[in-house]
Amino acid sequence: MTGRIRGRVDDAVVVGGGAAGLCLAHWLTRTGTEVTLVEAPEGPLRPAERTWCYWEAGAGEFEEAVVASWRRLRVRGPEGEVVESAPVPLRYRMVRSGSFERLVHSRLAASPTARVLRATAHEVRDAPYGAEVRCTTAGGRPLVLRGRRVFDSRPVRDTPPHRTLLKQHFRGWFVHTAAPCFDPAVADLMDFRVPQPGHGLAFGYVLPLAPDRALVEYTEFSRAPLTTTAYEAALRQYTGGVLRLGRFTVESAEQGVIPMTDARFPRRTARSVFRIGAAGGATRPATGYTFAAVQRQSRAIATSLHRGRPDVPRPHGRRALAMDAVLLRALDTGRVDGPRFFTDLFRRVPMERLLRFLDGGSTPWEEFGIGLRTPVGPMLRTAAELPFLTRRTTGRSEESPR
Repeated sequence: MTGRIRGRVDDAVVVGGGAAGLCLAHWLTRTGTEVTLVEAPEGPLRPAERTWCYWEAGAGEFEEAVVASWRRLRVRGPEGEVVESAPVPLRYRMVRSGSFERLVHSRLAASPTARVLRATAHEVRDAPYGAEVRCTTAGGRPLVLRGRRVFDSRPVRDTPPHRTLLKQHFRGWFVHTAAPCFDPAVADLMDFRVPQPGHGLAFGYVLPLAPDRALVEYTEFSRAPLTTTAYEAALRQYTGGVLRLGRFTVESAEQGVIPMTDARFPRRTARSVFRIGAAGGATRPATGYTFAAVQRQSRAIATSLHRGRPDVPRPHGRRALAMDAVLLRALDTGRVDGPRFFTDLFRRVPMERLLRFLDGGSTPWEEFGIGLRTPVGPMLRTAAELPFLTRRTTGRSEESPR
């Protein structure tokens, strides 16, 4: 197989078998594009099982990989006030990376234009025929893959220049309680009844899978992650002191860090080399959600390539990124109180409209109305300040007085 692949030039080579790489490989094969998907072999480079969530109307392309969904969503304020709504026609969905990978792999295996290769990619660069990926196979053999275009989803090592850099960091437990404790019809997006850090904000996140099973997470938006010990202590306080779950067992755990920044991620790094997924800016800066944007971007890339116009469109519109930059800066400086800001926003704006806004599907008029329901003074002050701030590469936010 190695010799056969070395000599060919594919229409596209996709590097990385996460959500972005799998989505793009799937959509490329739907248009008849010849594609090789390069995934890391078993070992430390393969990520642990992850959970991806998004909202969507109707049955989507990957509905078979959805392990749970909720019609009703809830936000709990710091004093216990409840905002609950059914954002019809949207449903909140959970996908586990393992089931998603199996689904996409089965579809790729059935396509005559797709192949999946387990290898470690070391270098991606332009070549006379397009671009090439230098790899090492699981057996230790060097391998060069050639493609007219290469789409690289590997995480970037350093955050591009930015004015604000927060991190959404979390640890979650999949719990099994001794008695029924959860309403499987309602998901808690944000529960602010947890101690707040000195900088940033914290909340609980509960996705019920059954009356006695749920994913329970502790999440912070702040400048630095915690230790695993600190996350565990926060989860014990949340499950015991706030949710009062009683006796339960932890069946598995997940932990992660998502950059939330106004950095501009390049979508093209060479003539025939493109960045996709989080590496190409698909993560929504103000929320950390990525999966829905990855789906949209992958469809658009596949359509563009099929029409002979290779392009990687912006995952998010300019207006959305500008508004996110203001919000991130306002949160980072402490000009707005995070728990109160989000609780009031969900209380004052219809949830379906707010979710469309967070997914980039709102109109300018709707966005203007949402802006009026935020703390206008601090947000305007922040918006006026941003053009004068320097973009840094230091891994921290630009400093300024509150």
